[in-house]
Amino acid sequence: MKYKAHINIMPHKELLDPQGKTVTKNMAGVNVTGVHDVRIGKRIEMTLEADDETNAKSKVDTACKKLLANLIMESYEYELETLS
Repeated sequence: MKYKAHINIMPHKELLDPQGKTVTKNMAGVNVTGVHDVRIGKRIEMTLEADDETNAKSKVDTACKKLLANLIMESYEYELETLS
């Protein structure tokens, strides 16, 4: 079967997010007010083939843990969509 994983990777809440802080600080400069915090992460879409949903989840977890996310600084979550 074919699956699509929608993966969101974000820095741990306990860690400083310098990009987010910079964006937050500059929001007033583009007339966007009332913004108190911005966190910046990554969104990844991955299409894969697997025998079943359990196998697909295993592949996505392995990809996230070994390649896509730095687990020391980031966490990840994903949704799996069946394509066929």
